[in-house]
Amino acid sequence: MKLVEPRTLSGFMELEPSSQLLFEKYKNIIESTYQKYSFTPLDTPVIEYANVLLAKAGGETEKQIYRLKKGDNDLALRFDLTVPLAKYVAKNYNELVFPFKRYQIGKVYRGERAQRGRFREFYQCDIDVIGDETLPLIYDAQIPVIIGEILNKMEIGKYVIRLNNRKILNGFFSNLNLTDFQTEILRIIDKIDKIGAVEVENEIKELTKYSKEIMSFISITGSNDEILRQLEELKIEDEIFVEGLNELKEVVNYLKLMKFNDYKIDLTIARGLDYYTGTVYETTLINNPEIGSVASGGRYENLAGYYTNKKLPGVGISIGLTRLFYNLLDAGVIKDYKKPIVDYLIIPMDGVDEFTFNIYNQYLNENKKVEICMLDKNFKQKMKYANRLNVPYVIIIGENEKNNNEYVLKNMYDGSQKIIKL
Repeated sequence: MKLVEPRTLSGFMELEPSSQLLFEKYKNIIESTYQKYSFTPLDTPVIEYANVLLAKAGGETEKQIYRLKKGDNDLALRFDLTVPLAKYVAKNYNELVFPFKRYQIGKVYRGERAQRGRFREFYQCDIDVIGDETLPLIYDAQIPVIIGEILNKMEIGKYVIRLNNRKILNGFFSNLNLTDFQTEILRIIDKIDKIGAVEVENEIKELTKYSKEIMSFISITGSNDEILRQLEELKIEDEIFVEGLNELKEVVNYLKLMKFNDYKIDLTIARGLDYYTGTVYETTLINNPEIGSVASGGRYENLAGYYTNKKLPGVGISIGLTRLFYNLLDAGVIKDYKKPIVDYLIIPMDGVDEFTFNIYNQYLNENKKVEICMLDKNFKQKMKYANRLNVPYVIIIGENEKNNNEYVLKNMYDGSQKIIKL
């Protein structure tokens, strides 16, 4: 029989066990924090009907979709968790209680070019709050508070959540009679972290003569209160601009009430996707800006417009956990993780018997991670096995120990050992 070379597809991450443990730890931090803030779990299918997933897709998104045929069915793998949420809410509208707060942690698939830190299969960790006709702005303020708590628990360094409102940008462009170009200008501004301010200005110049005014506007700086004051002093009367400024002020007031300070108003935050209509977020690590955004999202006025006539506004954010984890390892923010899979390894010298299982069950009942060494090898080889597992403690049972109803507990880190009565 010809052997098949064991290979993993490019763009699909596989971790060795100790790193997977850390990945699971971060995933559990995210999930437990989402639950703490009363978000309910949702698990939508990985495979959907293609016409459902692609209702609003187009351009690059549609090119990246993994599609497959099964009989007469045209199917696709989900490329994010927002579209399946929209389908779910529209389908189950009559059974849901609004505002509907859901979280979902799951793998998504995009057939883009695999490169360092970018994957074709990756975990997204989403929260969204969906309203029926309306949704209070307090939820726009709660989202960054939740993300901040998660990042603090992860202990991966200082961060800042950059905050803006798309209506402020759209209203500013409308005031310059640039409504027809606003979508393209937003997409250009959204690239500022990647290509720099000079290149952004050059690209905007190709669309309008107001490039300097636009660059001056998005470059407004100062404290959060100073930026709000400067925006007011512009005296722009465009209705959308005024609405966006008032919304941003309200969100900032809620953040003050929630005693949350790790945010910064940043007028360059545009979020190039079309469906964001109000508050937008980008989160970066202060000491590792090269990693890029670790959590992003915003408000959208009509989540499920392609599936229902009901107006369902929402606000949400997503943590791309796979990419974040890879980049944290790559940047050295988290080190090689050697957390043991087993805390206690029982090594019976004369085979497994009732005495062995009495000790094993005692540790299990105390919720300890314990395992029995079943290797048919000598004691030295069993200890070598314990070292390879990075086990902190070894429980040694010999004939004398069984006769005295006791066992030896050996600390594998410092070599000390003591006798424990059963």
